[in-house]
Amino acid sequence: MRVQSCTRTHSRLARMTRGQSRSHGEVHRSERAGWLRAAVLGADDGIVSTASLMIGVAASSASKEAVLVAGVAGLVAGAMSMAVGEYVSVSSQRDTELADIATEKRELVTEPQAELNELAAIYVRRGLDKDLAMKVAEQLSKRDRLAAHMRDELGIDPGALARPMQAALVSAASFGTFAFVPIAGLLVGPAADRMAVVAAVSLLSLATLGALGGRLGGAPMFRGALRVAAGGLLAMGATAAIGRLFGVVQG
Repeated sequence: MRVQSCTRTHSRLARMTRGQSRSHGEVHRSERAGWLRAAVLGADDGIVSTASLMIGVAASSASKEAVLVAGVAGLVAGAMSMAVGEYVSVSSQRDTELADIATEKRELVTEPQAELNELAAIYVRRGLDKDLAMKVAEQLSKRDRLAAHMRDELGIDPGALARPMQAALVSAASFGTFAFVPIAGLLVGPAADRMAVVAAVSLLSLATLGALGGRLGGAPMFRGALRVAAGGLLAMGATAAIGRLFGVVQG
């Protein structure tokens, strides 16, 4: 009876362990760092640059139509600029990653033992003793030598290489979408308070965006909202001062 009882207990524990392993899932925020960075950068730049441009033009006593044209032009030009900039930047990163991977492939073919020793040395520096480090290096190399060296020697995740087109599209779409916020403020706000309305809706959107970015990135929401809104306020204040200065000079 005791043997049967122990057997049943062991079976229950095994089922619980399997159930926990199936249900246990971790969500790592770093997995979305690439597209999240591009999206947040595009959205923030879309609001700040477009609102600042419009406020600067408005401060020079330009007409509502002129301010609207400036905003739309800023939206289109900014979205294209963000797309090209992100594509070029991330393409350079990807080219570097691919070059490092190509070099590693050659070394694995020409100097396999030296590469194995190098991988084991990495594990020794992380705290394993030499024998265990070599066993770990050998086992990982049997499964996928290149992936082991990419991950532990080069610091490259084989499944997360830089994606230039994704970064370009996300950044451009994010810029264009959020750049419409100050334009909408101009269209719905009264003519006498157009600068104040554009600034208010832009700062509110920036604060919301900063809080959301903090939430997605695991940072305090208030701190994220404050730093984004403060940067936007500084940019709008600077362009308003420049626009008012040129408006006075022209007048």
